[in-house]
Amino acid sequence: MWIMIAGPYRTGARSEAEREHNLRTLNRAAVEVFRKGHIPIIGVNLALPVIEAAGDEMYDAIMMPLSLAVAERCDAVLRLDGRSPGADEEVARVQARGGSVYRSIGEIPGAPAVD
Repeated sequence: MWIMIAGPYRTGARSEAEREHNLRTLNRAAVEVFRKGHIPIIGVNLALPVIEAAGDEMYDAIMMPLSLAVAERCDAVLRLDGRSPGADEEVARVQARGGSVYRSIGEIPGAPAVD
């Protein structure tokens, strides 16, 4: 499965260090999803290089539109703890299409073995 990792990035973060901490949390969860045999997707990781190339003034025009477009293609979402309206939108997109919503790594089944 392609599983989106949804959680806080910028919401509530008052500094670049706090945003970096939030991104590390998302990435650590992605490693665990990968270890279960799935493809982890983090919208922030896709959007940040595009924003860097376009300029910081394009943050709002790129971050959520790109993240939500990717959510439309994921089979499931892992919603990490913490307030995040953007993560809640990602969950809603996946859920609206009938995708699974997980609240912990332990809820995610292992992927079937590939021969």
